[in-house]
Amino acid sequence: MKGKQLETRWGKRIDREHVLMEYPRPLLQRESYVNLNGYWDYGITGEGEELRKYDGRILVPFSPEAPLSGVGRQLKPQETLWYHRALPDEVCPVGKMRWILHFGAVDQYAVVSVNGRAAKRHLGGYLPFSVDVTDFLKETGNELTVQVRDYSDAFYYSRGKQKLKRGGMFYTAQSGIWQTVWMELVPDVYIGELRVTPLYDESAFCVRVGLAGTWKASRQQDGSGIKPEVSRQIVITLSSGEMQPIQIEGHAGEDVRVPVPDMHSWSPEDPFLYDIEIQAGEDLVRSYAAMRKVSVEKDAKGIPRIFLNNSPYFQRGVLDQGYWPEGLYTPPCDEAMVSDIRRMKELGFNMLRKHVKIEPQRWYYHCDRIGMLVWQDMVNGGRSYQSWYVTYLATAMEYFHLRMHDCALWLLGRKDEKGRRQFVAEMRETIRVLYGHPSIVTWVIFNEGWGQFHGETVTQIARESDGTRLIDQASGWFDQGGGDIRSIHDYFFPLYVKAERRATALTEFGGYSLCVPGHHMFRKVYGYRIYRKKSELTAGYREWIEREVLPNIPRGLSATVYTQLSDVEEETNGILTYDREVLKLEAETVRELNEKMRL
Repeated sequence: MKGKQLETRWGKRIDREHVLMEYPRPLLQRESYVNLNGYWDYGITGEGEELRKYDGRILVPFSPEAPLSGVGRQLKPQETLWYHRALPDEVCPVGKMRWILHFGAVDQYAVVSVNGRAAKRHLGGYLPFSVDVTDFLKETGNELTVQVRDYSDAFYYSRGKQKLKRGGMFYTAQSGIWQTVWMELVPDVYIGELRVTPLYDESAFCVRVGLAGTWKASRQQDGSGIKPEVSRQIVITLSSGEMQPIQIEGHAGEDVRVPVPDMHSWSPEDPFLYDIEIQAGEDLVRSYAAMRKVSVEKDAKGIPRIFLNNSPYFQRGVLDQGYWPEGLYTPPCDEAMVSDIRRMKELGFNMLRKHVKIEPQRWYYHCDRIGMLVWQDMVNGGRSYQSWYVTYLATAMEYFHLRMHDCALWLLGRKDEKGRRQFVAEMRETIRVLYGHPSIVTWVIFNEGWGQFHGETVTQIARESDGTRLIDQASGWFDQGGGDIRSIHDYFFPLYVKAERRATALTEFGGYSLCVPGHHMFRKVYGYRIYRKKSELTAGYREWIEREVLPNIPRGLSATVYTQLSDVEEETNGILTYDREVLKLEAETVRELNEKMRL
């Protein structure tokens, strides 16, 4: 059933000639930047068919299923989506410089060609990828083509909340390019990676720079190995408005310690950022970092708590799906993302749980600078889930405090070994890509058993990739006893927290539904309790907080996550309507209750 199309205020005034033009990678920024968003040619062909002509124009980076794309068609698993555009005249061979082509995300499998020659193949719909296209370029008339296949929920690839037959808590599947496409010109040897780790207790940063590019190699005379004929010398400059710049020299590929005098901590109340500049040969990049530490420690009463910067800190969170009525996965503009973050902060929340989706990196940048903690979910995949097992039976077992093991892979949609290996690879890459964002304090590995497998082993792999953040091994149920957090989902039952060796968090609750006339899409609505008026919804919210949450904080509850930030399609349980126009809870009540949720 087709519903009413909603629009946000930002979607209504979008400038189609200048779409999402901001620099897409704030943690590694250069002066060189060529944005390739805008109108591209597109075509859709069936299984095994060649493209004979393009069907029209699509507004990149919006998926063909998204109204803002101008296409309005769902890509089927057996179809191929084709993109084409001419590259700007400035993109041409330039001496020894290299042109790098970047894709923020393409869902799911992409083949990138330049001037008819395949340059890159990439699998995975949520993570950025790049390709050096210098050797494919001509002096003039360069063309870019991208072929895309998307199996959505018909295969074991990562998919998040997407479903070809949307409904309830699962939403419209989208495909193709859905984040910014861009290019940059770099030296033949350039900074490919920057990893900054705050050593909070030592008042220092640990900086590691990775070089990329092309260079010759020669064997050292003593035969000790291969030494690149390129300088690995780097210069790191740390600065802020409170200090004189500090310069430290070091070498790429090695940890470089940068002391921070009179250290200024980062927190949601004071999101202080340091500026970092890295010089490596002819390359210069700018970045930022923050001094913050997250850990689980015992408080003065011996109860395990989540600590921020060595002090107990209660995290008041909201589940954030990251969907938009006119853009689906893609926000209409930077301002729209900022608005969601700021509005939740104004209500007294200090954390967002990004639910089975990876956002454009500017979203995390805004959380960094505005001051919003983030729990980042890994994107779920696997074959179809057995609802009777992962939902109904699991909920009952949770009520009786019975632990379900995650070894029944066929019931959890994880019988495919290739799918399990792909999940682990994408988890590692997610951590690598987002490592530098201080706002991220927790990695959420699995959610409610969706595609879960070998939880303890996967948790250890995540811990090896990042030992500085907390790990929520299994959000909701199928807890295997590992990670740093006992993670509870509770929509229906009385809550009683009992302290254990891990911190305890209520990582989903609420889900209360209210339809606002003119601001919801479908007649059919989904939610865990239906309300008719804003006052009734607010009263229900207050009752749950006062009855279930506040009494459990002294017992060990360290964080909460309310479902959810906004409505999405049939799911009308948002604090905001899907178009972000109506606040459905009374603001003063939410702020008052958030103020009470403290340690």
